[in-house]
Amino acid sequence: MLIHPNFNPVALSLGPLAVRWYGLTYLFAFVCFIALARLRARQRPELGWNAESIADLLFYGMLGVIIGARLGEVLFFMPDYYLAHPAKMLAVWEGGMSFHGGFLGVLLAMWFYARQHGRSFWEITDFIAPMAPLGLAAGRIGNFINGELWGRPMDEPLMPWAMIYPNVDDIPRHPSQLYQACGEGLLLFVLLWWFSSRPRPPRAVSGFFLAGYGLLRFIAEYFRTPDPGIFSSLGLGLTTAQWLCVPMFLVGIGILTHTCVIRHS
Repeated sequence: MLIHPNFNPVALSLGPLAVRWYGLTYLFAFVCFIALARLRARQRPELGWNAESIADLLFYGMLGVIIGARLGEVLFFMPDYYLAHPAKMLAVWEGGMSFHGGFLGVLLAMWFYARQHGRSFWEITDFIAPMAPLGLAAGRIGNFINGELWGRPMDEPLMPWAMIYPNVDDIPRHPSQLYQACGEGLLLFVLLWWFSSRPRPPRAVSGFFLAGYGLLRFIAEYFRTPDPGIFSSLGLGLTTAQWLCVPMFLVGIGILTHTCVIRHS
């Protein structure tokens, strides 16, 4: 059995300035995006991306993910808390960033980018999808360092990686943040990078991401202590995050099926 180390959330202090590990994981995600996007542009020159267009894409994406992720947390998962503590809505350094909100924010940002630069929306999402999972993995490591989004109590028999979170209780739990970092992060990255390494029909890579993330996150929720959220009362024993993953998975499967039909017709 393991004990969560209760990391200091502040990685570095410079006078009144505190650099938090959670912020550094976001910085790592953005750096990974730049590096992988440039590598992908070199491997697939026919896609027509260069360093300048990638930098512009990252700028739009950063705004979309940060604003969207915070709004998603406020609106989807903890509306009552933030209504009672409105000043906390801006405290992004304390954690509390919803993937689904960030995802919608990025989609909106990519739509704006497409209009501004004369590219198709799906061309952009097909390009960025393979880079996204490593950023998701970094975010889950940030959750683990913060000691937040801990797992459900682990049933008997206990596994060697069962973890106690002293800031929560003394019950052995699943380290669900690490499960998600490995699943919707590393595993999805490997699969998407492989899938996108060859020419695919338009929208196929985006569909693969939607279906893959939707499925992996849906499964991970069975090991994670669920957030209350606005959809938790809909029934079937599903969490708010699982309800949000259902349309992602179905749309992803629909896109993949449609592209396969077109390809073979």
